[in-house]
Amino acid sequence: MKERLDHLVDVLDKSSTKIIIPTPALSELLVRAGNAGIGYLDRLRQIRPFKIEPFDERAALEVALAIRKNIADVGKKQKGKATQTWAKVKFDHQIVAIAKVNNATTLYSDDEGLRNFAEQSGLSVVRLRELELPPKEAQMDFDLKTAPKPAPES
Repeated sequence: MKERLDHLVDVLDKSSTKIIIPTPALSELLVRAGNAGIGYLDRLRQIRPFKIEPFDERAALEVALAIRKNIADVGKKQKGKATQTWAKVKFDHQIVAIAKVNNATTLYSDDEGLRNFAEQSGLSVVRLRELELPPKEAQMDFDLKTAPKPAPES
């Protein structure tokens, strides 16, 4: 996965595309990173295409509009079909709102709830496993001389 993400960053950097990291998503990264989180944060600040974007007034308005529409359409409890907590739904709304007010066009995530809401909001969504491998990684280097020998059958 690291190779795919590194390749994506390289491609987006070469095309001068800004990579937005919404602060709610950043907090998830920092929680998962544990003690290494501060190091990740320092690196993100130094890599040119990355831009950490806050949940600001524009994003708050975007979330309010989206949540009001969601409640009007399906209700807060989604009529017994909710598979996520309301707090998680609001968190996803914040991430998408930050992306939208900063003119993002694509969201990269494996989180199904976030993916669904982002798609409903008009963003393209890409799963991390769908990212392209770097050209060298995408090609098969198969040399019969160095290929591992099959294990003997028992």
